[in-house]
Amino acid sequence: MLELNSGILQSVSTSAEDLSVEETSIGIYENVSKIESIETETEDKPLNNFSDTKNKIILFMSLFKGREDVYAKRWQNKKGVSGYSPVCLNEWKPGVCAKPKIKCSKCTHKLYAQLNVNTVEEHLRGKSVIGIYPMCPDETCFFLAIDFDDDGWEKDVSAIRDVCKKFGIPIAVERSRSGNGSHVWFFFKDRVSAVLARKFGTALMTYSMSKRYEISFKSYDRFFPNQDTMPKGGFGNLIALPLQMSARQKGNSLFVNEKFNPYADQWEFLAGIQRLSEMNLTCLITRLCAGNELGILKKDDVEVDKPWITTPVKLLKEDVPDKVKIVKSGMHYICKTGFSPKALNILKRLAAFKNPDFYKFQAMRMPTYNKPRVISCSHDLEI
Repeated sequence: MLELNSGILQSVSTSAEDLSVEETSIGIYENVSKIESIETETEDKPLNNFSDTKNKIILFMSLFKGREDVYAKRWQNKKGVSGYSPVCLNEWKPGVCAKPKIKCSKCTHKLYAQLNVNTVEEHLRGKSVIGIYPMCPDETCFFLAIDFDDDGWEKDVSAIRDVCKKFGIPIAVERSRSGNGSHVWFFFKDRVSAVLARKFGTALMTYSMSKRYEISFKSYDRFFPNQDTMPKGGFGNLIALPLQMSARQKGNSLFVNEKFNPYADQWEFLAGIQRLSEMNLTCLITRLCAGNELGILKKDDVEVDKPWITTPVKLLKEDVPDKVKIVKSGMHYICKTGFSPKALNILKRLAAFKNPDFYKFQAMRMPTYNKPRVISCSHDLEI
């Protein structure tokens, strides 16, 4: 049974092997910016579990690349509360650091540590847990990642995989640190604007929802980066780096195949990942959802005034049943029997609309945390 808000509907037109790095010391390449000049060393020969540490880390940092001037480290207090904070070289220095009286964001003595090879090596060996900020200061990024951890996340990820296979989109699926979700990664040949990367992710999500209507609208808010622009005084959202040893030993933070089993050789898999160009992204956006990445939603004022800019809905006879049972009792209750996933997705979207607060806050370069892009007034009921 699909439950939709009556008020919304009334205003809607009906139109595992050795995954560790070797125990060798690395102190050669101290700065991420130097990585680019030596990436070619790994291109002439295949990389795998038995490759040396240097080349593994070169590959790792060329894929999972974000801001270089700051990174975050995971912490956990005595009460079990955990989180991530930017690494400051002046933290707890007597006479310099005034924590907790003064917040780090307002401290005039903050000195952020730069991400380097040694830091990444410590993460891979399990000595720390590192997170990076995907959005660079110029509002570009080198990858897009999407987080799935709601009920049915495996089916959601599988739906994304199927769409990627259909359109020839290279995809990497990582089981999350907790094991109760996944990060879906897409890597770029060079930095692209966060706007373009997020448009691609939005178009991919919208198309996938037409194949699996159960994918939540909240998925639009689970992107890395999660905004088109950099919020004032911030770095944007962060994502934990994969392949951290402690998590790997539990079978998590590993890249997995279609059956959610880890690839036997994680490094060989990473070395074989193809990267998308800016032109690839532009073409894919057009192919996935031409002209409207968010898909069909309740008409806003612009669409009412200019109906020719909306994409017409195309449903076939087999998408809907001959008869539809609808019960109106505060809400509209629609029996789902006989509807295709595509048709059910469209029904859900009749009771969903763009959240003006999200776009208002993003335009003002303010954090959009806890402000969904799409507000949904429907509920999927299993009865």
